[in-house]
This record gives sequence, C-alpha cells and structure tokens, in this order.
Amino acid sequence: MTLASAPASSTTQTPQLAPPSDSRERVSQAFKGLQDRICQKLAAVDGSGQFQEDSWQRPDGGGGRSRVMKQGDVFEQGGVNFSEVWGDRLPPSILMQRPEAKGHGFYATGTSMVLHPHSPYVPTVHLNYRYFEAGPVWWFGGGIDLTPYYPFEADVVQFHQTIKAACDRHHKDYYPNFKRWCDEYFYLKHRQETRGVGGIFFDYQDGRGELYRGPDPAGPAAQHSQQVGELPQRSWEQLFTFAIDCGDAFLPAYVPIVEKRRDTPYGERERDFQLYRRGRYVEFNLVYDRGTIFGLQTNGRTESILMSLPPLVRWEYSYQPEADSPEAKLYDIFLKPQDWVNWEVKLQDKKS
Repeated sequence: MTLASAPASSTTQTPQLAPPSDSRERVSQAFKGLQDRICQKLAAVDGSGQFQEDSWQRPDGGGGRSRVMKQGDVFEQGGVNFSEVWGDRLPPSILMQRPEAKGHGFYATGTSMVLHPHSPYVPTVHLNYRYFEAGPVWWFGGGIDLTPYYPFEADVVQFHQTIKAACDRHHKDYYPNFKRWCDEYFYLKHRQETRGVGGIFFDYQDGRGELYRGPDPAGPAAQHSQQVGELPQRSWEQLFTFAIDCGDAFLPAYVPIVEKRRDTPYGERERDFQLYRRGRYVEFNLVYDRGTIFGLQTNGRTESILMSLPPLVRWEYSYQPEADSPEAKLYDIFLKPQDWVNWEVKLQDKKS
C-alpha cells in the first residue's frame, strides 16, 4: 500500500498553520513505527503470545494492518491496529464538528490499541492517536486511558504521572485539560460512572484557539480551557511531535503495572467481577466511542473496528458490590474523576 493514490495535502492555510507537503507520509510512517514498537515490547512482556498481522485494503481508498494476540501468558486478547484511509465523502460525524470541511476529500490515519489481560488485577488499557485532513482542515487527536478492575491506587498514580510527564514536555496546560476531557469522554451516561480511571483525551487540535473542542461548554474541561484562554499558535510540527511522544509514553506507563500484577493469584470471584466490568467496556464502545462510529460510517474493516471488544464478557441484573469490599472501593473512588497525579498513596497500598 502506498500513498500515491491518496489526494494531495492541502496548502490553502497560512504558512504557519498549513501542514507540510509530506505530512501524510510522515504521519503514516510515525504511526506505523508506534505500532511496531508497541507490538515488539508487548510480545516480549507476554512471553508466549505473538501478534498475528492481517493486512487489509479498503475498497474506497486506503487500508491498514491489524495485529492481534490471543491467549498469551498475560493477554487474553489484544490488538494493535494501524489504518490509513482516504475518500471523497466525509462521514456525518466529522461534518457535524467541522462543517467547513464539506465538499473536500479526506485523509485519516492512526494507530489504536486495546489490551484485555487474563488477570483481573492487570487493567485493560486503550490507546488511540490519529491525524485527519480535509481540504483546509487538519487536526491531531487521540489519547490513552486505563480501566482497572481492582483498586490499586499506586498503579493509577504511576500511570497518570507518566502520561503527565509526556504532556508537560510540550505544554503545562495539556495534561490538566486533556485529563478533564478524558474523564468527560469516557463516561457512561446511562450508568452514571466513568469507564475507568481515565488518562488523557484530545481532539480537533490544529494549533489554534482554546484547547477544549468538545461538546460540553459547561463541563470541567471547558471551564479549565476558558480559564487558560487561547494558547499561542502551535505549529503542525509541534502537534505532530506531541502526538507521537504521547504514544511512546504508553509502554513506561503500563508495562510496570503488568509486571507488578501479572502473577498475583486470583479466584472465581475476581474473574467473574472482571467479566462483569468488561460489559461496561462493550457498552461504551458500541454506544459512544467516536472511533467505532467513524470506522463504521467510512466503510472501514469491521473486524478491525470491533477488535477492541473483549473475548468474554458477562452481564448481571442489578449488581451491587458488597460493602467495604475491593469491588465497592472501585465504584466509590475509581469510577469517579480524581486528581490522580496528586493522590497520596497510603503505605499499605504502596506495598500491595
């Protein structure tokens, strides 16, 4: 697959804001490299599991490569996908947000990942970083979020601090705003709970205006963005580097948790609770997830789009955790937005 048949990159914006002429090739190669680095390390961490690659072509333009691991030592199922698609008709979800893109062809590329471990003590994790062009419009988006099934405070603090450090290398206001945006985005309205403990999420970042570009003008992310105000103009190069750096922060944020928890014994109770909580993952991805909606609206590859779903899941009518149990702690603390980077981990939690 080459970029030769993709529409040419737009240069109608001001020189400061327009992407370079080789933007698509550079982003494509960078996201492929991110996929390679993640797969290589995860295969080494798992020990026995290997990623099987499935290259695919999209009839309307573009394609990708899906890499899936099944029944490894650590990961029950996981996928790391790269896609690169283009076409003449923009999906409705894009036009609703950026109507000025109407009438232009589009180009979209990105790397996405979801890992579902065997152990209930190892969290599920999701990553997605992407780039989009349509005529005069371009932007970067993405994020990373953690979904633990059991409440280990030290793991969550370490995860958030690692992601924050990557953001802080680019702008001090990135993490506090994108963390709030993540809490807002990964929220199941019908359950009135977050999907997990969050991370960062951002979209429609083109170097102009305020950071928050989401749908809730009264939410914490919007309020923080308004307090910060419009940032100085940021270039395509700056946002490109930021997206790749955030992608590379995944391994140091997540692998230490895997290595710490992978061999912790668990029983049927913990496994049943993990499968029950996986149901929330399915509900979010099929009802709210923007990437799933975009992929289906653009005639993407269904197997790759739904790769994020866990292999086993269960639902239980009117479940309530036992009082003072680890499961209750997850609901009471971990499924509500918290200031994790400044969280004081208790001594017993540090030792666990």
